[in-house]
Amino acid sequence: MEVLNEYGQILLILAIIFGLFMAWGVGANDVANAMGTSVGSGAITLKQAIVIAMIFEFAGAYLAGGEVTATIRKGIIDPLTLQGTPEYLVYGMLSALLAAGTWLLIASIVGWPVSTTHSIVGAIVGFAAVAISVDAVNWSKVGTIAASWVVSPVLAGTISYMLFRSVQRSILDTAEPFENAKRYVPMYMFLVGFMITMVTLIKGLKHVFKDIGFNLSYFEMSLVSGLAGLLVAVVGGIMLTRVQRDIALETDDRYANVEKVFAVLMVFTACAMAFAHGSNDVANAVGPMAAAIATIKSGAVTAKSSMPAWVLLVGGIGIVVGLVTYGYKVMATIGTKITELTPSRGFAATLGASATVVLASGIGLPISTTHTLVGAVLGVGLARGLAALNLRIVASIFTSWVITLPAGAIFSIIFFYIFKAVFS
Repeated sequence: MEVLNEYGQILLILAIIFGLFMAWGVGANDVANAMGTSVGSGAITLKQAIVIAMIFEFAGAYLAGGEVTATIRKGIIDPLTLQGTPEYLVYGMLSALLAAGTWLLIASIVGWPVSTTHSIVGAIVGFAAVAISVDAVNWSKVGTIAASWVVSPVLAGTISYMLFRSVQRSILDTAEPFENAKRYVPMYMFLVGFMITMVTLIKGLKHVFKDIGFNLSYFEMSLVSGLAGLLVAVVGGIMLTRVQRDIALETDDRYANVEKVFAVLMVFTACAMAFAHGSNDVANAVGPMAAAIATIKSGAVTAKSSMPAWVLLVGGIGIVVGLVTYGYKVMATIGTKITELTPSRGFAATLGASATVVLASGIGLPISTTHTLVGAVLGVGLARGLAALNLRIVASIFTSWVITLPAGAIFSIIFFYIFKAVFS
């Protein structure tokens, strides 16, 4: 307690700086995942992706990211075990933010798409193991999260594979692909509108509804999403009437005009995915930051901490800066290095990833957005045969996933002992 009284101001400033650093990592690594399929497919340019992400990621993070955050993310440990030493919780949250941010910086420099959730979970496990005890960690929860390494990419890959196969059968492998694209794409637009709205309601806006005492059931969210899907299909259908066939384009690529139709769809998908992602994953940065700030201000450990609006603002700014300054590295890995993407393939990957998030949320399965998107891109690549995949890049991505949890833990332990030595 004396430590918090004496160094409270310094620790508060460090919490904000490290929270901003972690949010930067989310922007540089995770946001790039969400936008990579749209950029890699050529549906939007890198500059357009940055503008879309700046607006919609920030809006999602600030407007829909305000969940009352549990002091310890994902129930990894019980914070009340640190009631006697609240300064340890502060050191732990600072260590977790700095450790996860450092690992995300390394991964982003290399171009590895890793999970920000797994980075912060690994960091919290590391500090908890040394600050409390190994038994204080909820290992069954950690095991469930580790299982998602397999579940999320396999599920997303399977859905994306089936989606792209349906595009191949109904549009690409037909005598009149352009006419069939204009006929069937509105149906896919309905699916995109439905799934993205479900992702946004389940992963983001539910926190806003909770704050105003308005809870939608899963069935009610499905109805709202169905209406949104119809609206997207109608608006998209009107937009498609303006897409005219240019025969000259088909001399080099038979599907050039078809991809123009899918590009219309991808613009909407990019906006909506950015909003849903911002509303959900900003918590990885601001959750531990809010916990540290609440403990410093109150001088005691509480089970839950409220989320001040300015903390979300810090998170939103960090995410946008991370994407603008360094997001292109991971975006290139997702969008161009795993397999060659076109708007039709990018659409199948994004929709497959969205569907996986919705299904997993519905059954309460913790998954990683990153693993889901990578799995979806792999599924689309496999639909064209194993030769369409860059297996060397795939192997390096899988390796980075395996070492993310232990890397976060090791960094966190080192930083925890440093903070303890400096302030205690």
